[in-house]
Amino acid sequence: MATSVDRIPSKPSRPAHDGTGPAPPRRVPLPILLACLCAALPLSLVCGAALGASGLSWAQVTRYLWAGLTGGAIGPDEVPAYTIVWELRLPRAVLAAVVGAGLSAIGVAVQAMVRNALADPFVLGISSGAAVGANAVLIFGALGALGIWALSTAAFLSALLAMLLVYAVARTERGLTPLRLVLTGTAMYYGFSAVTTFMVFAAERGEAARSAMMWLLGSLSGANWAAVPIAAGAVLAGLAHLGWSARRLNALALGDETAAALGVDAGRLRKELFLVSAAVTGAVVAVSGAIGFVGLMVPHAARMLVGADHRRLLAVAPLAGAVLLIWVDILSRVVLAPAELPVGVLTAVIGVPCFILLMRRRAYSFGGI
Repeated sequence: MATSVDRIPSKPSRPAHDGTGPAPPRRVPLPILLACLCAALPLSLVCGAALGASGLSWAQVTRYLWAGLTGGAIGPDEVPAYTIVWELRLPRAVLAAVVGAGLSAIGVAVQAMVRNALADPFVLGISSGAAVGANAVLIFGALGALGIWALSTAAFLSALLAMLLVYAVARTERGLTPLRLVLTGTAMYYGFSAVTTFMVFAAERGEAARSAMMWLLGSLSGANWAAVPIAAGAVLAGLAHLGWSARRLNALALGDETAAALGVDAGRLRKELFLVSAAVTGAVVAVSGAIGFVGLMVPHAARMLVGADHRRLLAVAPLAGAVLLIWVDILSRVVLAPAELPVGVLTAVIGVPCFILLMRRRAYSFGGI
C-alpha cells in the first residue's frame, strides 16, 4: 500500500529506558519553551537598545523607543541620545535577531540535507564566496557607485556566484548527494578563503585591511534600518519554506531509501534545501559578515531540548538563535567599551565550551534521541 509524507511520524521512536545506561534527557514542554523564548525576544531587543558605551538610563531608552514607535516628540537637546537608541542600537539589535534566526534555521536544514552533525550554513562555501565580494568593496572600492549598498550587494552577488559554482561541481547524474555537497563546499570554502586572505595582504591601506578582517570575523557595526527589510524578507521566506517542508525533512533525516519509501523525492528536496540555504546564508552574511558557530550550536541545543522532529526544531531554533545573537552582540559592544569585538570571536568563545559540554552528554546523539 502506498505511503505518503503525511504518515511520517512526528518524531523517531525511542526505546524505553531499562535502567542499565544513562537516562534519556528530559524534554522541555514545547509550549512553555516557546512562551519563554517569545517573551525573551522583545526583552532582549530592549536590552540591545539600552546597553552600550553611552550611559543612558532605562527611563530615557524606554521613552525614546516609545517616541520612535508612536511618532512622539522629543526635545532638541535629546536628538543625539534618541539617534543612538533609535537609529544605531535598535536596528542593530533587530538585525542581530534576524541573522541569528536565519543562521539557526539554515543550520537545521543543512544538517538534515547532508545528514552530517558537523554541518552548518557555511559548509556549502557560500559565506566564503560572499567574503570575496565584500573584500573587493572594503579593500579596492569596487561598486563604489552604489554607495552604502555596495558592500551588501557585492557580498550577496558573490554568494550567489559561489552557490552556482558549488552546484555545478557537486551535481551528478544522480543529482546532489550529501557527500559530494560536503566535499565540494569544503573545498570551495578553502579556495575562497585563500582568495580573501590574498586580498587582505595585498591591501595598501591599513584601515581597509582592518575593516576587511572585522567583516570576516562577523560584525553588526554597520547595521541600519535600510538593511533590515532585505535580510528579514529572505529569512522569513526561508523559514516559511522550511516550515512547510518539515515533514519531508523528517523523512530525509532517516536516509534516502526510507524517504523514498515514504513518498519523498530526496534529490528534489535536497535541491530545494540547497537553494534556500544558499539564498538565506548569502542574505544574512551580506549584512553581518561571517558569524560562525550559531548555525552549528543552536540546532544541536534545540534537539537536546525538544527532540529531532523538525516541526519542533524549526519553531525553537530560530527564536533561540535570535535571542542568543542579540546578547552576543551586546557583549561585543560592552566587554571592551568603547572598543568593539567582532561578534564571530565571541560566538566561538561561547560556542566551543558549550558545544563540548553538549557532546559530552552521553545521552545525546545527532538526529534522534
